[in-house]
Amino acid sequence: MEAKIIHREKGVRTKDGAGVSLVRVLSNRTATAYDPLLMLDSFDSTDPNDYIAGFPMHPHRGIETITYLRRGEITHEDSLGNKGRIIDGGSQWMTAGSGIMHEEMPQPSDRMLGVQVWLNMPQKEKMAPPAYHDLSADKCPVVPVEGGEVAIIGGQYQGVKGFQGHHHPLTFLSIRLEAGASLTLPLDPKGSQTVFLLEGDARLGDVVVEEKTAVRLAEGDTLTLKTTDGPIEVLFFESYPLDESIAWGGPIVMNTQEELDAAFAELREGTFIKDKPEGEA
Repeated sequence: MEAKIIHREKGVRTKDGAGVSLVRVLSNRTATAYDPLLMLDSFDSTDPNDYIAGFPMHPHRGIETITYLRRGEITHEDSLGNKGRIIDGGSQWMTAGSGIMHEEMPQPSDRMLGVQVWLNMPQKEKMAPPAYHDLSADKCPVVPVEGGEVAIIGGQYQGVKGFQGHHHPLTFLSIRLEAGASLTLPLDPKGSQTVFLLEGDARLGDVVVEEKTAVRLAEGDTLTLKTTDGPIEVLFFESYPLDESIAWGGPIVMNTQEELDAAFAELREGTFIKDKPEGEA
């Protein structure tokens, strides 16, 4: 049975970081409806002045952040000692866990196109050690389909496996279809599915969904994607709801206000980071 759209969220232009212009799609207003996805920000600009101010060093705890770039470049570093860059087709999967400091600095490009998604961590694992995974384009398998391709950023598609998250399962696919093409996806009826239109409008079943819009699906075990009047890139997420309480303050997401207050107290006291690079006291 074809899945139904039960929630639709059109992104709105805003600024974050040190003045980065972006489209915020999911936020604390939608956390319950899109559980376990907390936030989804979309980047799409041909003007470097929109984004070069970047996201200077800042903390995270209790979540995993997944940054995917279809086009562009972002350099980054963190308190674990990781440094690198994300470029066309690549991703960064970061587990904040018990606490991490990191910065992400977009570099001037012909076009900056991509997303950052926040995946909530289960309460019992929120204080797990932080970790970083560099998923360059060559580490993300691509499955050819009629009229396009499916890139596997996380999880699997048609038996082909990509990166497997360590704390809460997430399938993350980039579906790219040429004009006139369509694709039917199998869905887990027990899962939580979200679709985001990164580029181009698309028909989901019988409903046309605009670019930069996220929808939550339910009540079905298949989804048929069709192009409208041009090529599209659709991001597909499948996971399972956590159904846990959320205490969210800026870059930190815990389960209770007491846990959130403790995290910010540790930031003030300099005890926030529990894991440091090897060799550092």
